[in-house]
Amino acid sequence: MLAGLMYDATDPALLKELARGRGLSHKYNQLDPSDETAGRALLKELLGKTGKNFTFIQPFYCDYGSNIEIGENFFANFHLTILDEAKVTIGDNVFIAPNVSIYTAGHPVDPDERNTLVEYAKPVTIGNNVWIGGTVTIVPGVTIGDNVTIGAGSVVVKDIPSDCVVAGNPCKVIRKIR
Repeated sequence: MLAGLMYDATDPALLKELARGRGLSHKYNQLDPSDETAGRALLKELLGKTGKNFTFIQPFYCDYGSNIEIGENFFANFHLTILDEAKVTIGDNVFIAPNVSIYTAGHPVDPDERNTLVEYAKPVTIGNNVWIGGTVTIVPGVTIGDNVTIGAGSVVVKDIPSDCVVAGNPCKVIRKIR
């Protein structure tokens, strides 16, 4: 799965890890939002790597959790969803608006192959100093550079260079900022 090859999504070892990740994110979402100590502890247990300063506003959804790495000064607003069948690496000073989805999992286009429940996964990388607007969708295999602003409602289907404002479906460079 992590190598980007086709894999059986019903593999018992994967289902066990999936249950762990979803269970921890469910526990996190059930916490009183004022219990920051318990929330941080659960997120540190769930995620593969965190910086010292990070905030997730509930609810937060993920599959495995262990494939997610976040840098310093990370902020995610309501309803962040990360399907982390492959690694999701997020840099420092990244701010994510409500209802953002980051997907690493994909499915075959051929319906006969898709119905066998095989999948593939491609990593997503997000650089430093990135603002992701509300209801943005990021698809498998995308790399987003540093110093990027992504407009609300965008669908990011290919790599985004550093130092720009992007928006749209599909997402395109609107202007360079440096």
